[in-house]
Amino acid sequence: MKIGGFSLSLNVSDLLRSKAFYEKLGFEAIHGEVEQKWLIMKNEDVVIGLFEGMFDKNILTFNPGWDSNGDPVDPFTDIRTLQKSWKEKGVDFIDEVDENGSGPGSFIIMDPDGNPIMIDQHR
Repeated sequence: MKIGGFSLSLNVSDLLRSKAFYEKLGFEAIHGEVEQKWLIMKNEDVVIGLFEGMFDKNILTFNPGWDSNGDPVDPFTDIRTLQKSWKEKGVDFIDEVDENGSGPGSFIIMDPDGNPIMIDQHR
């Protein structure tokens, strides 16, 4: 089962300061809205999200239906299929997506060391 494009979502205290820092490392903003306090940045195949005031911790993020450029891929495994499969395997959920819905949605699980993992489908 494919779980989509991967990025590390970083909880930052100052979006513009973090943007400037990562630009020095060769990252470029490819998505986002500075006014909304979030940016997606990329350096070759490495993708990070900068989020000011949106999350308490850094989060491992997967986006079903997108590649690492944020471009649509088909076919892809819908988030509800992932959630159902992982529940059957005994994965505990912090937050769940409505299994009767369709389209965009997200859920959060926690790895054994307390690292949050968000599955965030935008299509």
